[in-house]
Amino acid sequence: MLGAPFRLHGRDAQGVDCVGLAMAAFARAGWSGRAARPYGLRSGDAARACGWIDETGLVRVADAAVGDLMLVRPGPLQLHLMIRVEGGHVHAHAGIGRVVETPGACPWPVIGVWRMPRQGE
Repeated sequence: MLGAPFRLHGRDAQGVDCVGLAMAAFARAGWSGRAARPYGLRSGDAARACGWIDETGLVRVADAAVGDLMLVRPGPLQLHLMIRVEGGHVHAHAGIGRVVETPGACPWPVIGVWRMPRQGE
């Protein structure tokens, strides 16, 4: 989905936000968990966001590996989801207006990391 347009609450190749990108990526990887609840870009409530992600059926882990979902805080009242890839992260960048790959370490504080459950979990 690299290059797909950014669209708030978007859920397909016509446009995605960070939640839509995560849902699409995990679905393509075979995940059939529950969708995230409704949300706002500027909620800032990390505990609530972590609870919503926990409810999807993804498993919280301590350290990010390739393919994991990361909840980060790019600003005081803003939360954002990124997917860890080899050498960086993929995310729906509202400022650039599309899904991008950002090389290197995450530039923002990481609040939590989740991954798809192993088969049988």
